[in-house]
Order: sequence, then structure tokens, then C-alpha cells
Amino acid sequence: MFDKISEIFKDGLWNKNPGLVQLLGLCPLLAVTSTAANALGLGIATIAVLTVSNLLISAVRRLLKAEVRIIIYVIIIASVVTCVQLCMQAYTAELYEALGLYISLIVTNCIIIARAEIFASRNSMFYSALDGFANGLGFTAVLLFIGGVREIIGKGTLFSGMDQLIGESGRNLQINLFSADDGLLIAILPPGAFITLGLLVAAKNYLDNRLYIKNSSKKRDSESTIVTE
Repeated sequence: MFDKISEIFKDGLWNKNPGLVQLLGLCPLLAVTSTAANALGLGIATIAVLTVSNLLISAVRRLLKAEVRIIIYVIIIASVVTCVQLCMQAYTAELYEALGLYISLIVTNCIIIARAEIFASRNSMFYSALDGFANGLGFTAVLLFIGGVREIIGKGTLFSGMDQLIGESGRNLQINLFSADDGLLIAILPPGAFITLGLLVAAKNYLDNRLYIKNSSKKRDSESTIVTE
């Protein structure tokens, strides 16, 4: 049990991260990450939708005919997104306005459909909920990193607009590093999102390759020791 839980979180956060490895959900990932606050808001919404939709799809998976399963998945996901959307509209109205259409587009997010088809339709409710949470957390981490880097380079701030997410206390979280006039404009424009994501993917691949080489070297040394003995 613990091995499977560990595998689910490793895959969602690193090995099969939907934003870095599978490159799914690029539309919202690149569109709303001009600030860390926007990225975090969309990330939390995505975690909620992934977790609840995976849970519900797993609960009804044995009742669905293969011919209509995708339609039912979309209906379930759309219902969950609507609930999340209404909650954001009620409690974080300013953030909801800032994110706009991209909250509704979670319905068509490839990550949600992919996890429903690949995992939730084949596993128990408990593991499906964990899978949704882990993948949502991994996607949110990518969103937050890209949003933070773009905001720092482009505006000279970090966590500006957090009051839209958590209320007035969020204003105290804003960090001012330098004047916005000294920022690099391209960072908060669409090309900045592509460049940041590309560098992040390259960094992950580099670390994975280094780890693979290190593990391979240890394995060869171990085999050599055994043969010598």
C-alpha cells in the first residue's frame, strides 16, 4: 500500500509530472502564469477538480459502458468545475475575474481527461483521489515556479495580488525586489512563458540524466565488486 502511494506521488510530482513530462494543460500553464498569485489560484482550482473528479469517476467506473464513458467523464468534470467556479466567484471574485475563461477551460484540460481514463477508471476511489491530488500538486508546482520567475524578472515583485486569493492579509506577502521599470518586459509576455517552461523542462531532463548516470555507475561498480569476489 505504502509503495503504491509513494509511486503515485513520485509520478505526479516528478517522474510523470503533467506539466514537465507529459506537457499537458499548456494553454492555462502559459496564459495565466504572469504572476505567482494567478498561478497559485489556478493551481488550487485544478487540484480540487482533479481530486474530486477522479474520486467520482472511480466510484461509478463499473457502471459505465465503454461507448459512453468519455461523455460521462466530461459531464462529471464539468459539474465539478462549475462548483469550483461558483466558489471562486463567491469568495475570490477579483482572482476569478483575473483568471477569467481559464477556470471554465479546466473542463477541457487534457490532464483531467487523461487521469480519468488512465488511472481513475481502473483503480479504487482512494488511490484515484491520491492520484488526482498528486498530479494537481505537481501541475501547481510548475505553475507557481513559472509564475514566480516571470513575475520577478518582469515586474520586480513576488506574490503581488495575493490579496485576491486570501484577502487583505495577502498584501503583507508581497515582496518588492526592484522597480517595475527595471524589469524585463518579455518575461510577462507570452514568449516569456515559453522560454521559462523550456528552461524548466531542460533543467529536469538534465537532473534526470545525471541521476541515471550516477545510478548506472553505482550498479556497474556493484556488479564489478561481486565478480571480483
